[in-house]
Amino acid sequence: MTELYEKSLNKLELNTVLDKLAECAHSEEAKERCRKLTPLTDAEEILLLQQQTSAACKLISLKGSPSFHELKEIASSLERADRGGCLTPVELLRIAGVLRCIRNAKAYYNGDYTQSNLDVYFQELSPNRYLEEKITNSILSEEEIADAASSELADIRRHMRIQSAKVKESLQKIITSPSYAKYLRDPIITLRGDRYVVPVKSEYKGEIPGLVHDVSSSGGTFFIEPMSAVNANNALRELLLQERKEIERILAELSAEAASFRESITSSYEMLVTLDVIFAKARLSLRMDGMEPEIRTNATIELNRARHPLIDRKSVVPITVRLGTDFDTLIITGPNTGGKTVTLKTIGLLTLMAECGLHIPADHGSAISVFPRVLADIGDEQSIEQSLSTFSSHMKNIVQIVEECDDETLVLFDELGAGTDPAEGAALATALIEFCRKCGSRVAATTHYAELKLYAMRTDGVMNASCEFDVETLRPTYRLLIGIPGKSNAFAISKRLGLSDIIIEQAKSYVNENDRNFEDVLNQLEQQRQQMENAKREAEKLRLETEQMRTKSEEYYAEIKREREKAMRSARAEAQVIIDNARRAANEVAEELKQLRKQMKDSADVQGSNARQAELRRKLNEAEEEFTDKQKAPERPAPSRAIKVGDTVELLRFGTKASVLAINKDGSYQLQAGIMKVTAQPNEVYLIEETQQQTKKLIERTKREFRNVAAQTELDLRGMSADEAVATLENFLDGAMLANLAQVRIIHGKGTGVLRKAVHEELKRNRAVKRYRLGVYGEGEDGVTIAELA
Repeated sequence: MTELYEKSLNKLELNTVLDKLAECAHSEEAKERCRKLTPLTDAEEILLLQQQTSAACKLISLKGSPSFHELKEIASSLERADRGGCLTPVELLRIAGVLRCIRNAKAYYNGDYTQSNLDVYFQELSPNRYLEEKITNSILSEEEIADAASSELADIRRHMRIQSAKVKESLQKIITSPSYAKYLRDPIITLRGDRYVVPVKSEYKGEIPGLVHDVSSSGGTFFIEPMSAVNANNALRELLLQERKEIERILAELSAEAASFRESITSSYEMLVTLDVIFAKARLSLRMDGMEPEIRTNATIELNRARHPLIDRKSVVPITVRLGTDFDTLIITGPNTGGKTVTLKTIGLLTLMAECGLHIPADHGSAISVFPRVLADIGDEQSIEQSLSTFSSHMKNIVQIVEECDDETLVLFDELGAGTDPAEGAALATALIEFCRKCGSRVAATTHYAELKLYAMRTDGVMNASCEFDVETLRPTYRLLIGIPGKSNAFAISKRLGLSDIIIEQAKSYVNENDRNFEDVLNQLEQQRQQMENAKREAEKLRLETEQMRTKSEEYYAEIKREREKAMRSARAEAQVIIDNARRAANEVAEELKQLRKQMKDSADVQGSNARQAELRRKLNEAEEEFTDKQKAPERPAPSRAIKVGDTVELLRFGTKASVLAINKDGSYQLQAGIMKVTAQPNEVYLIEETQQQTKKLIERTKREFRNVAAQTELDLRGMSADEAVATLENFLDGAMLANLAQVRIIHGKGTGVLRKAVHEELKRNRAVKRYRLGVYGEGEDGVTIAELA
């Protein structure tokens, strides 16, 4: 990495992004690795890193993030243990924490297994629960070893407790004795140098024979170990030494155990640190709403609604920019503080982030090319110590850029040619851009020079762009507009800030006519663009309103459909009740008839039989009346004329329509109802007036309307919902039949196949369609269907 390249990384603030990445990591080792990330130059390696970050994002969304908080540095401790050293409780607890972290990470991977690019790292983890539990069961804290660490330690501590009780019992007799009460400062037992003592007033220190272990700071209290407790304290002291020796033996044994597993622990530790870095990238991606960009090698960049990662998401304005596709150089113009430099930094920084394996804050469809060098001249590096002016400091960087740029370089110039005579600066800027283009570099530059705007308009492969500025509010909108040169808006801004009109008019008079004409053209372009933007917004507003109305209509239709189905269910239930009652009455009648036949056969009483027959007729009449009442239609107006042959009538009892074939002499009607011929009385039918005439008129009017519409042989259904497409297709097929078309072409697109399926189902149902097939090469293939009409 050259000094200029490293300097460019700092100018583009990659180090700040890496600091944010480090904040997302858990372990110190992973944080350090995050800060030391550098852009890669191999496209396959970059793609692998991007896929790993995407896999970690998916795992976080499915399972949450694994914890690496207990991942501490243990390499030096394991190395010392391997050389035979005895580790401290703190070091052993760190090793146990790492082993616990390994075990938890392995469990995270095994639970609800989801295949990903991170499998190789998780599979390399080697949990060691034996060593983990041995350490945690033996060491309770950094300063305490458990009794269960060994049977010897437990036995020693049991004897220590017994001996300690003996010493305290001996001293308790002294502090509770009335004869010693006046000699003691306080009736308590305390410790000095692991030995139990009592506090004695200085003036009575000779009254209690024993060993002096300490004196208070004031000199008024002596801490004396009475002679009666010396032997007991000595025995306790020996037990303490035995305990210390046993603890050292336990720590040495645990250290040797850890050393024996050094290789597997170290390997798993490296895997965990790598996973910590990968999941840190994923957490940063989720935090800034990032995405995996397409990685290219053809020196092209396409960013859709890209956002600078170091600007607050709530205030940053996304930009859509491309470079290297239809042009290799982008000239960005516009007023100061309009967002030109931010655009440059966004292009450069997102390229570097992608090359580090980081997701970029942009919308899907964004693509980044691999540039081995991203060289930037951004910001003011004026130096008094080095006697460098603004122009000189820029030129010093530019000289180095020119020396290093080639066809694998992305070059970013901020305010190219500024800080010197405008004419010379513009000429120099043009020459520098041309030189970089001849080297094959991709170039993005910001400027205020009108000469560079003209150069971009006249030169193939060079494109103008501008950062939009709202003159009314004197605020930039930060929107990047490709293809439109920007204005500095110096006069408008000065006027809004209160500068005298006289001065502004005089200033305008100093601008030559060509420049004024150029600015007028820019004004006209800007006005036209704003008008188009307004029209686009209005169209979008109307589209949204239409979409809302369509949604409401669908909801209303669905509600009507639900109510209709509810009413039909209710009617079916009511009809079923009537049918059940009628069936029950019929069964009763049949049973009674059976009984009557039996009685008649047995020559029973005729009068009784007649009574039963009358009762049966009454039940049948009641069932019939109930059925008739349930089905009774609402009152209708009386017909305006008498029924005649050819009329259509409704059979009131059954609710069906029938045609009048003849009128009998007794006034009854001979009717044709479907395939059946029936005879009905005048009170059993109702005349349906003018049905034939209305139907004929409707058919004729519909035919005329279809004939008046120019028949089309092709129908485009793309963008419609399935319901809209089916309704449109029905009308289209009707028109095609009336026009006697033999074949039609239906465009439904490929997409998910939902629209194609709906079209084919409708074609199967429609009797007008003889057969249909998908399109072949040249017809649209799977995106169209060819239908032949009967």
